[in-house]
Amino acid sequence: MKFPHTPPLRDGVGPSSVVLPLGPWPTVLDFLVERFAGVAKSQWLARLQTGAVSDDRGRTLSADTGYTAGLRVYYFRALPPEPKIPFDEVVLYQDSHLLVVDKPHFLPVMPSGKYLQETVLVRLKNKLGLSDLVPIHRIDRDTAGLVLFSVNPATRDAYHALFRNHQVAKTYQAIAPWNPALPWPLRRQSRIAESAHFMQQTEVDGPPNAITLITPLENWGGWARYQLEPVTGQRHQLRVHMAALGLPLVGDGIYPVLTLEGSADYAQPLQLLAQAIAFTCPVSGRAMRFASQRVLRPLRELTG
Repeated sequence: MKFPHTPPLRDGVGPSSVVLPLGPWPTVLDFLVERFAGVAKSQWLARLQTGAVSDDRGRTLSADTGYTAGLRVYYFRALPPEPKIPFDEVVLYQDSHLLVVDKPHFLPVMPSGKYLQETVLVRLKNKLGLSDLVPIHRIDRDTAGLVLFSVNPATRDAYHALFRNHQVAKTYQAIAPWNPALPWPLRRQSRIAESAHFMQQTEVDGPPNAITLITPLENWGGWARYQLEPVTGQRHQLRVHMAALGLPLVGDGIYPVLTLEGSADYAQPLQLLAQAIAFTCPVSGRAMRFASQRVLRPLRELTG
């Protein structure tokens, strides 16, 4: 729900907000300092002085603004400078409802954790001036390839419904070890659940909730290029299924062994590409198909 005086985006990022509860605080600043103990009072003062805190009545708040329970207060987060991710997203298609983007490796789709400006969503909002832009689905930061964005809130749910109802055909390519003994092509189905570490998923006993069709496209010297077609959409599904087959993806820093955060090597990206996506447009009724312009490493490079 939008309130009457929601502040406009700043550098492609919308504000966070909090509703002031009943309480004894004399000023809004006193509440913010107590409520967000991890943010120093000096930071709140700086935000107030630069006009980064306002309310749903459209007022810019100051350090001595009195406290009013029930008021919604908007504020903009302050994050340390982000290192530039040296790869660019490419817009493949745009109309009044839909935006199709070819994402590079290493660039997150959405703001999360330490990533804010260096995300596909915020970059595109800044470049294109599309304040209502929202991703319809996501792929991992480590994965390259196609991502769909909704431009128009009025038709957004119609595109979301395509994914909810499994009416989108997604095709990935990946490079991993080659095992000629497996019964190719194969259908991997299993139950995927959270692992002990929040970064990982794992296969567990129980009814399957994840299905992937896996087809080798070519092999060379112990390595192969695979086509992966996810029937379902569990988190990390393709990476979990390939690792469970003993075929971990080249460059995977999560499966089967989790590497330290911040140890990404731009020269060794995960060899997983969201290569194609197809669906019937819920607005026009037209069949639509898009293909990534990106390619994975040639197999011969892995053999020396």
